[in-house]
Amino acid sequence: FLAVLVTTSSNNIERRDAVRETWLTYGNSSMFKRFVIGTASADPNEIARLDRENWGKGDLLLLPDVHDSYATLSLKVLHMLTWLDRHVDFKYVLKVDDDSFARLDVMEKELRQRNEEALYWGFFHGDAKVPKEGPLEDHDWVLCDRYVPYALGGGYVLSADLVHYIATNVDSLKLYRSEDVTVGAWLGPLNIKREHDVRFDTMNHSRGCSNQYLVTHKQSENEMRKKHHQLQTKGRLCETEYRKAKSYIYDWAVLPSQCCKKKSGII
Repeated sequence: FLAVLVTTSSNNIERRDAVRETWLTYGNSSMFKRFVIGTASADPNEIARLDRENWGKGDLLLLPDVHDSYATLSLKVLHMLTWLDRHVDFKYVLKVDDDSFARLDVMEKELRQRNEEALYWGFFHGDAKVPKEGPLEDHDWVLCDRYVPYALGGGYVLSADLVHYIATNVDSLKLYRSEDVTVGAWLGPLNIKREHDVRFDTMNHSRGCSNQYLVTHKQSENEMRKKHHQLQTKGRLCETEYRKAKSYIYDWAVLPSQCCKKKSGII
């Protein structure tokens, strides 16, 4: 039903172990869960180490045609979604980073109740300027002066029909610098449900802690274990709820450049 693809890098073993010990234990035991690693640049020793890890854990998806770096992350997402479409029976997929904490049990329950197709669910950004310098510089984007609305890459959900659309058009899709921007561009012309949900704390810094959060980005291994312990012993995510950054409700009725006015009082 719900597949989970966690983008990770070869050397992030401790982070993968923290995820395995905490939030990846949530949800249905039959849920398809994989850590995704590109191995095109890996040397024989690294491949052997990953093979040993996979033999012991059985949860790695190794992509031999993908070099693992931020610059190739869009290609990695394209390959892993295409692989998923061709090899796994699923209805939704959560794409999530290995430094995110996800409530798989809550998400799966909500998705089963909703049973929707053409769903693109996450925390949307619609007024992002295109970086022309620095590590995120993107000189390939020529569609307009800002990125089209996209769900932030710390974690978002796609329904299987959207993944199939991507996989079917794999040879025609343009890759951009950031994978979340790229997915938003791929799905831009489609008649789909883009659902902005403030329970996805998926910016490039966490907005704080709320017991309502479905995905919390930028978590250390220690923070993951603390949240897991809170859920196991207290039944809630946060020891104390707090906000350290404002949030917004996406306004789909206005131009994207006006969509995302941050306000106090939103989780």
